[in-house]
Amino acid sequence: MIQHSLINCRSSPPFSFLLSSFFIFLTGTKTHAHKIFDEMKLQTSEIIPLTKPKTRRKTRTVIAIVALAFILTIIPLYFPYSQNYNQLSLSFQIGFQSLDHNTIGSTTTPPQPNNPSLRDQGAEDSPKNIPPDAPAATSANSTSTNEKRGDGEGKRTSDDEEEVVEEKKCDLFSGEWAPNPDGPYYTNTTCYAIQDHQNCMRFGRPDLGFMKWRWKPDECELPLFDPIRFLELVRGKSLAFVGDSVARNHMQSLICLLSTVGHPVDMSKPKAGNRLYVYTEYNFNISIISSPYLIRTEKTVPGDIATPFNLFLDEFDQTWTGKIQTFDYIIISAGQWFFRPSYFYLNRTLIGCLYCPESNVTHLPSSFSYRWAFRTAFRAINGGAGKFNGVAFLRTLAPSHFEGGPWDKGGDCVRTGPYKRNETALEEYNLEMYSVQLEEMRIAQKAGRGTGGKLRLFDATKMMVLRPDGHPSKYGHWPVANRTIPNDCVHWCLPGPIDAWNDLLQELLKREVKKQSKIT
Repeated sequence: MIQHSLINCRSSPPFSFLLSSFFIFLTGTKTHAHKIFDEMKLQTSEIIPLTKPKTRRKTRTVIAIVALAFILTIIPLYFPYSQNYNQLSLSFQIGFQSLDHNTIGSTTTPPQPNNPSLRDQGAEDSPKNIPPDAPAATSANSTSTNEKRGDGEGKRTSDDEEEVVEEKKCDLFSGEWAPNPDGPYYTNTTCYAIQDHQNCMRFGRPDLGFMKWRWKPDECELPLFDPIRFLELVRGKSLAFVGDSVARNHMQSLICLLSTVGHPVDMSKPKAGNRLYVYTEYNFNISIISSPYLIRTEKTVPGDIATPFNLFLDEFDQTWTGKIQTFDYIIISAGQWFFRPSYFYLNRTLIGCLYCPESNVTHLPSSFSYRWAFRTAFRAINGGAGKFNGVAFLRTLAPSHFEGGPWDKGGDCVRTGPYKRNETALEEYNLEMYSVQLEEMRIAQKAGRGTGGKLRLFDATKMMVLRPDGHPSKYGHWPVANRTIPNDCVHWCLPGPIDAWNDLLQELLKREVKKQSKIT
């Protein structure tokens, strides 16, 4: 009986009701006893009892014993329940809520992939996994709960918040390379923009499988580049590529992909290093501006790019910053030039150098000038060089893939297929330079919030570290007798993996256009 009472204690009545019931029972029992006693008295006057009549005192004793037993039985059963009921109820509620959160979280927040190449890079995601301009991450449980309950107030999130959620669900930069038997979408015979050192097909590269891959983000499908759709996105706009020869490589890939529907008019001055191409039907223009250091530089020997450069780390390069107000979109990038011998200046004062012969000058690492260069470039974008109303993208470092030695000691890139993420890692100077870019970008994004600056991430590093097969190697030129030409494991074959950058660019521009349409 006790066991049965404990099992059913949750349905027991409140104690006040039990106590009232007990007193009613007790009162009723006493009244009934009085009636019996009175009847016994009446009976003694009529018949002779066979035993000694029961007295009222003994009846009261029996009642008291029954009452005591009742109290001793009810109170231990009730009081443990009454003291713990609220706690038990709360525990049940928390348990069900936790189950609810975990269930929702597992369906709306896919697990992040294990990416060894970014495992030790801190917090992009640390950024390293999560973009730095994203809002602070919340737990899967809290995110799922907010989605389920409509921010707790039954109100919908704003359009901007919905857009952020949409973008967070698809991290374009974390993924794998997937086979694409339909590629490539142009050849070295259909696109005139391919330079010889990228023209791997012309110079006899025997394997063509490197052209038959596409970038596949983990959490969504990235649409392939659609030239007509792209041109509609940029109708009436201007796009500038600012950086070194890899930036030019990217621009040439874009022109080749667009060549299936049209060719631009070259509006550049003869023999000019920087080029301007106009798609007149769409009133769209593309510029390539050579600025390998992104900042003001001087050659120590005029006309000789093989000699050290003077880098004025805190001064703008007017080649591009002087035109910044004319651009709707800018893609900035920089990389390999920062490993060349150079002298560093701040406030027009020599403060150090890289690979210089002078012993009386402070020798500093390449990451020092790299950090300063991006800091200064971002300052220009955030209004330091004039009002910029467009959107700037940082295209992060595209790693080189020299194996068997450095570039000038026989290093080569002979692989014929991409890596999986668990087969390689971003290491040494590539990792350091990538980290510098992300750190300086986060700082600039915070600074730009007060000035309306729009600085976005275009992460090419995670995808390109997996593509050692995409470089020209020795297939960027014809062999030259009695001459050793270094293998090219820095630039990218066209067609080749770099074409996927324009799949990304199309998606990034689509998001910007969508955001702008919601604002206006």
